[in-house]
Amino acid sequence: MTDSRQRGFTLIELVVVITILGILAAFAVPKFITLDATARAATINGLAGSVKSAASLARGMSMASQSTTSVVMEGSTVTLANNYPDATLTGIAAAVNSNNGATGDFTFTAGSSSAAATWTKNGAPTITTCEVTYLPAASAGATPTITAVTTGC
Repeated sequence: MTDSRQRGFTLIELVVVITILGILAAFAVPKFITLDATARAATINGLAGSVKSAASLARGMSMASQSTTSVVMEGSTVTLANNYPDATLTGIAAAVNSNNGATGDFTFTAGSSSAAATWTKNGAPTITTCEVTYLPAASAGATPTITAVTTGC
């Protein structure tokens, strides 16, 4: 004897499963929407850490080599101002070894020995509030000011 009953899901079971999936999706989708902003903010904070490390490393190399004008880091000459990298392309940008154009994750805007340099995150909704700013040391014995702004990421 064979069992002639068909096996499968009833319409009620399918409706219940679809309803549960819809409820789960309603809670999960907003979480995934904010992930891109969180990732951009984490990238900015990571770059700020890299800038701090590069400035400290250049300072250490300056003290070790007793050079107050420039040091060589990974084959690049880094220009200094008050024993820390200045805010130019050959200063902090060379020390961080970041891209210097708009083709990567960041756009670098050079400063000078007394004006701030900035890295802005490409693709951020508000670029001017998703950036890292590097202000060189103002005088001998002072430290540079590195600021990460993530409100517009």
